[in-house]
Amino acid sequence: MASVDLTRLSKLEPISTLSPGRLSELASLCFIEKVSKGIDPFRMNVVKSAQAMYLLDGELGLQLNGGNKILKGGSEETRHPIDAIQMGLQAAIALTEIEIVRIDLDLLDIMMTWDQLATIEDSERHQELSNSSLEKNHNITSWMSGKSAFGVEKIQCGVFSRLPSANIEEMFRRLTPVKVKAGEVVIRQGAEGDYYYLIEHGKAEVTRVSETSEKLADLGSGDAFGEEALVSNNKRNATVTMKSDGLLLRLNKTDFIELLKAPLINELSIEDANNRILYGAVWLDVRLPSEYRFGHQPNAINIPLKQLRLSINNLNKETEYIVYCQTGRRSSAAVFILIQHGFKAFCLAYA
Repeated sequence: MASVDLTRLSKLEPISTLSPGRLSELASLCFIEKVSKGIDPFRMNVVKSAQAMYLLDGELGLQLNGGNKILKGGSEETRHPIDAIQMGLQAAIALTEIEIVRIDLDLLDIMMTWDQLATIEDSERHQELSNSSLEKNHNITSWMSGKSAFGVEKIQCGVFSRLPSANIEEMFRRLTPVKVKAGEVVIRQGAEGDYYYLIEHGKAEVTRVSETSEKLADLGSGDAFGEEALVSNNKRNATVTMKSDGLLLRLNKTDFIELLKAPLINELSIEDANNRILYGAVWLDVRLPSEYRFGHQPNAINIPLKQLRLSINNLNKETEYIVYCQTGRRSSAAVFILIQHGFKAFCLAYA
């Protein structure tokens, strides 16, 4: 299958309304399928998710409730996806060899939502700020429609895929851009938690000092940090140092709790948790090994909070995790980290 070039993709609706950045991302994810004469392309779709199908080239015969119809690639009508339900489609057949492209409807909707929110936000910001202020403010549209901090992988799974659109819109109103230099310490172990950070561009290193200095993770564009202290209301448990110059987007603690923590961290009672376990969910104990050995939930996996980022690739994104600790502080922070990485996780409620 060949990739779809931007010019061809930009002629399709409502894809043509996407920003250049989003359009480029979408093009990298789409492929042209060639379907032989006499084949029904709708019967070839083995993907479970809802998809929009566009006819790019060739002739496709449709058997509809109200009669038959022939679609020709490149016509005004085929700029739009073939809506099988609305058209009352009974069957289809390629009258010639045809070329089609299928696009995940959920992905397209997410891209369009972010683009439209970005347009609204940028327009309102221009009205609110003077010209001199605008020159000092980072362009919101580039944040929301760019490939760095808010590329498609970040907005289709993880934190931002789970947020209500209203929260996303308000978050961008409150984010503050901060320029940083290589070698600069952004957060320091032992300090009070005050901000949540997103890396718009640049690289950083996460380290922790216990008996020795330990490197925990390397971070880059689109990664976030600083959430653990804010979610658990504890002091910073690691130091984050910039490895290059960059730009961070910063959200203060109050805004973070209101816009991100509150709608994302869902708690389950022990009864509901046990029911989910029966249907395949897994207990995740984020206490220390010594606490785990003293007593734990049946068949629980033990990954201490401080090691979660390093061990997260060992977990299965198809599995639902119910996270617990001693009081709910560490488990809340762990759930947020898991959600950021595209996992489905719940926190065990504590009275």
